[in-house]
Order: sequence, then C-alpha cells, then structure tokens
Amino acid sequence: MGGGGRPRPGEISLAHEGVLFLDEMPEFQPRVLEVLREPLETGEVHIARAAQQVTFPARFQLVAAMNPCPCGYLGDPEKSCGYECEKAKRYQRRLSGPLLDRIDLHLEVPAVSPDTLLGAADGEPSRRVRERVLAARACQLHRQGRLNRELDAERLMEALGPHKAWLTGVMERLELSARALHRSLRVARTIADLAGSEVIRREHLREALSYRQNLLKP
Repeated sequence: MGGGGRPRPGEISLAHEGVLFLDEMPEFQPRVLEVLREPLETGEVHIARAAQQVTFPARFQLVAAMNPCPCGYLGDPEKSCGYECEKAKRYQRRLSGPLLDRIDLHLEVPAVSPDTLLGAADGEPSRRVRERVLAARACQLHRQGRLNRELDAERLMEALGPHKAWLTGVMERLELSARALHRSLRVARTIADLAGSEVIRREHLREALSYRQNLLKP
C-alpha cells in the first residue's frame, strides 16, 4: 500500500498500469489482502499521516494464484491430504467475499498429464491473440471513447437489450452482488468484442458468468 513517515508508494502503485501478481494468495495476511479492495475499485490509494495526506495512483491488474487446499492436492485420489472439505474450506475462507467480488475471472486449473505436458503445443500463438486483443481494444475506444473496464452501470445496462429478464433470474439464482453483476457485464462486453460481435449475446453472458464459479464445488 505504501506509507512511512514521509509517505512513499507501495507495490500496488509501482504496478500502476501494469500487473500485480500475488502467488499463494491465502498465505498473505488478511489485513494485507483487505486493503486491496478500495484500490481495485477506484484505482487509487490514500495514505493519511498526521502531517499530510497523499494519494497515489494504483490502477493495476491483479493476478493471483493459489492451491485450493494447503496440501496442494485437493481432489487427487492418491495424494490428497484426506481433509478435502473442511481443511480446504478453512483455507479458502482467508479470502473474503468482498475481495473475491472484485476479481473478475475465477479459473480452476487442473493438473496436466505428462502426455499433454510433453506433447506438441496445440494452442493459439501469442502473436495471433495479441492481434485480436488490439482489435477489440480499438473497437471499444471507437464505440464509446473508453475501455470496457471504465463503463458505468447505466452504459452497461443499455447494452443488455433483450437479456434483462433472463439475467434477473440468473442473478437471483447465483446470488450475485451488484458489483459482481456489473463486473460480469464488462467481461461479457469484452468477450463480444473479442468475437467481433457488435451486440452482447446470450452466450457471451453465459461465458462471463461461468468465470464467477465458487472455488469449492458444492
């Protein structure tokens, strides 16, 4: 966060307009993680001292990684610690709901088999992905003069069109907060741009919402 007698920028300000990567996220102290909430929302961090108050920029992209259980083998029939439910739940509770609400994409990465790991790569080349991302970015700036991450709630609702009734039911079923909904809509708008679609379609909304899965399966 930064600080000191003469306030200096911390890691989140040094990562401004870049990426802040937190490995093994639950191992950070909860009070450290919780102070990320406001900067993730506003793009700024405020440091108050007796003599002065300072505001530093802190608009960073947060990327975090974690094992779902301290043993590192949750769900593995051979290596699991055997405390699949309670031990993993206690570990994951170190991340609060309000903090997780501010993370747009929650992805589970299963173990990779040796055959897949050592086989020929079949993914899309980074160069081609970069071209598609740049095209989507240019589309956003041309359409609205700003990136999708900067769209307010009113502008997001305008883009929903005929999906509002369907989305109301989904929001109630998934128990989404207003913040989670708006963040999912920004993701859906971006998915549509990457697909070259001028409108947000139902499949774009479904994909965006699928990234808000719980860390633990019910």
